[in-house]
Amino acid sequence: MKILVTVKRVVDFNVKIRVKADGSGVELANVKMSMNPFDEISVEEALRLKEAGKASEVVVVSIGPAKAEETLRTALAMGADRAILVETEDQVEPLTVAKIVKGVAEAEQPGLIIVGKQAIDDDSNQTGQMLSALLGWAQGTFASKVELGDGKVNVTREVDGGLQTVELKLPAVVTTDLRLNEPRYASLPNIMKAKKKPLDKKSPADFGVDTAPRLKVLKTEEPSGRKAGIKVKSVAELVEKLKSEAGVL
Repeated sequence: MKILVTVKRVVDFNVKIRVKADGSGVELANVKMSMNPFDEISVEEALRLKEAGKASEVVVVSIGPAKAEETLRTALAMGADRAILVETEDQVEPLTVAKIVKGVAEAEQPGLIIVGKQAIDDDSNQTGQMLSALLGWAQGTFASKVELGDGKVNVTREVDGGLQTVELKLPAVVTTDLRLNEPRYASLPNIMKAKKKPLDKKSPADFGVDTAPRLKVLKTEEPSGRKAGIKVKSVAELVEKLKSEAGVL
């Protein structure tokens, strides 16, 4: 069985985000970029399933600028077999991503698609669900455990009340949560080998998808600074301030 994994190039999670002076977006010039952490977990899970003999091939796909090839090479260095870059300079929205991945899935015919539950740049948490709807496949979201069986996959997912296990008929879409696994580091030999692994380049037009945005960002601004706290002398004074000043009681 083939597993398709989506990966996204985002600002590294260790970088302090800076907003552009004109408020038009986040400053990306000379900023360290890396693979979205949830997508690293997705790649790791696909590789573990392959190593367990449950999958025959792991294909990674990314939608973005030419520099996203670096992110795909990272996934190949981790152990993925092939990569596909759908190259576009446009800022693609979740629905656009889902439509493109649907086209890739129809061409590749995977038995399972693993998607990070969200990207740390926009935190939309939409692509996996939209992709499932477009394909008409079962979905298991916020996965903390994935078990592949014969024609099915059991997904343990995190819900408000604890854990829920669902059985999905393959093919299916699974979105990964933080506690699913701990991604591996790519070794130097594997980084060198990744340079020779196949990486195909496509465009959104190849899948008949229009990348024109449907949303317009009006303004981006940093959160306001936190106000200094105060000390109170008694519980009665605390309650009074919660009522009169904070307005929470």
